[in-house]
Amino acid sequence: MDRVEMETQMRGPTDRNMPLTAEQVTLIEAALPHVAFDGWSNDALRAAGQDTGIDQYEAKRLFPRGGVDLALGFHKLGDQRLSEALATSDLGTMRIRDRITHCVRKRIEVIADEREAVRRAASLLALPMYAPEGARAMWRTADLIWDACGDTADDYNWYTKRAILSGVMSATVLYWLGDQDPELHATWAFLDRRIEGVMQFEKTKAQIQNNPLGRAMMAVPTGLLNMLKPPRRPDQYPGA
Repeated sequence: MDRVEMETQMRGPTDRNMPLTAEQVTLIEAALPHVAFDGWSNDALRAAGQDTGIDQYEAKRLFPRGGVDLALGFHKLGDQRLSEALATSDLGTMRIRDRITHCVRKRIEVIADEREAVRRAASLLALPMYAPEGARAMWRTADLIWDACGDTADDYNWYTKRAILSGVMSATVLYWLGDQDPELHATWAFLDRRIEGVMQFEKTKAQIQNNPLGRAMMAVPTGLLNMLKPPRRPDQYPGA
């Protein structure tokens, strides 16, 4: 193992500059059958190591904080698989709302067979000590989707788009967790309603910006947000 690989592993799965290593993916996938019983925990990591022949010292270097890093790695693996799926999607021919809907659906579809693992991860990352990391993970997913959809915002809209989409995705995933329909008709209808709400918000925002009085009212908050340069590198997410 060379120095670069060792440093990558020591950072764990939440490092925003590095993709998951092959060994990290192996451990995450091996942990999934155990998560239903043990949750995203040290026990699940230990069992995954035993199943794969990866010793416990190595597993701990890959996931320094055990279960929570394993859960965050699972989320990151979903993002990586979403990126792979979107690489073959012809998003350029779709309306913007259809692009966003398509991407959110794909993100759920790549984890559709791991509902219990998602439920356990959502519960863990909702705990006060981990909630900021869970929010950042969802923010990064929203950023990935907006980038894939060709977003070119370089002002306060960069933030509002990702914040709103993070909320839409979180709500849709929670709805999906309770949807027992194999075809997920109710989930997709819920998503469509949420996207419609976003489109109405964007329409209202545009009307405000086109109105002289509205522009005057928004001048101060808009100016403050525009002073924040949108982060363009994956290690510069707000709150990171």
